Amino acid sequence: MAMGYDVIVIGGGPAGLAAAVSAKKAGAGVLILEREGRLGGILKQCIHDGFGLMRFKEKLSGPEYAERFMDEVKALGIPVRLWTFVTKIEKNIEGFRVWTVSKEGVSELQTKTLVLATGCRERTAKQVAIHGTRPAGIYTAGTAQHFTNQQGVMPAKRCVILGSGDIGLIMARRLKLEGADVLGVYEVKPEPSGLTRNIIQCLEDFQIPLYLSETVTKVYGEDRLEGVEICKVDGKMRPVAGTERRIDCDTLILSVGLIPENEIAESLQVRIDPKTKGPVCDSSAMTSVPGIFSCGNAFHVNDLVDYVSESGDLAGRSAAEYAVKQEDGTIQIPAEAEGETAYVVPQSVRQADLKRKVTFYFRCKRTLGESELVVQSGSKVICKKHFLAVRPPEMERLTVDFAKAEEIRNPIVFELREVGV
Repeated sequence: MAMGYDVIVIGGGPAGLAAAVSAKKAGAGVLILEREGRLGGILKQCIHDGFGLMRFKEKLSGPEYAERFMDEVKALGIPVRLWTFVTKIEKNIEGFRVWTVSKEGVSELQTKTLVLATGCRERTAKQVAIHGTRPAGIYTAGTAQHFTNQQGVMPAKRCVILGSGDIGLIMARRLKLEGADVLGVYEVKPEPSGLTRNIIQCLEDFQIPLYLSETVTKVYGEDRLEGVEICKVDGKMRPVAGTERRIDCDTLILSVGLIPENEIAESLQVRIDPKTKGPVCDSSAMTSVPGIFSCGNAFHVNDLVDYVSESGDLAGRSAAEYAVKQEDGTIQIPAEAEGETAYVVPQSVRQADLKRKVTFYFRCKRTLGESELVVQSGSKVICKKHFLAVRPPEMERLTVDFAKAEEIRNPIVFELREVGV
């Protein structure tokens, strides 16, 4: 007979840990499934500081931040299964039947709800179409970070970094501190993809050059990488003929974007947002499939781990409530992005939540100067927020108090526009 739970959390990273703690505090029977040998997710290898400034009002390293939640999981007596892979999930009348495989063998579990906290994965060389051979020495930034910080293995002596995502910027600094010759960070876009603070602290402070509107178009080498071809790109990010040049190096590190990991969600027919690449969720973090909730980087890629944990709190609490009430028929009011707003999540607000505060996250389409976000429903303006500047890499957060708004029936529109334009 399958063991039964109110909430099964798939993923033991920062989102999953927060969800499990939140669900347990709400009175649910909770189980965490984690495919690695330790809890903490990506935080285990993030030994730099800067985590927890919002949640704990302290500057913590990644492992320290994760430890705070792991201590709570232990104190609350939440069971954890490590080295456990989910192989199949089926919806049934009682909720969901979950099959897993681990060192102990195959197990069957039953749960009323699921929280998907599966995180995200890195784009690879194949996904950015780099030509040439496939020698050793080409790593994603996360893999290089794992080698350096967890395995104690130096992956590079002379390296080029493609992409200015935050992990790549942090690894540029890390490798330079360990004695590597970091030749430069090359970004295909006309502006950096990482947070401003990482541009300053990781590149400028360590005199590592950043080259914009340039990319790697070819790699050289047989057994080990020997060099890369760098090329300038035009306004449509196409290589400009005649600008090619070779740089000799033994390592190429890719920091070219993150994609929410949602194979499980897709197998359960969860609706995916083409803009975020994550599930479409309502204001309770529930997906299009009743009883399945999503949080953290599986929902959409976040900048700060504090926001990841915040979404985990909501998903866990909502899953625990749903396990008791089984209510999913509430009316949904869509949340829509217009103007310079690239996307907004959650994608809808339950009518039951229109009497309380709801937190939204959004990104802009392009870098703007002084700007204003107007949130309205039909002709009713719900709230406004002023920004001195906004950038696509830096996610914005806005809490809307619907209790102060008049009755809302039309879609809630988030329109960002530059002031004076």
